[in-house]
Amino acid sequence: MDVVVALFAGSVVQTGGLLMESRQVIGLIAAILAAMLAAQLGWHGTDRLIAWRQRPDED
Repeated sequence: MDVVVALFAGSVVQTGGLLMESRQVIGLIAAILAAMLAAQLGWHGTDRLIAWRQRPDED
């Protein structure tokens, strides 16, 4: 019975450590994706603004 409890406790400790490490990696990946999305939206918005400013007046 002690072996089973020791294996279970070891498994819980290892799982906790892996979750702590994976949180940092997931956060880093999320930050990179957010930066890429912001850059893409900024590029698209700037392109539309320039295209709008270059149109002849429609008065």
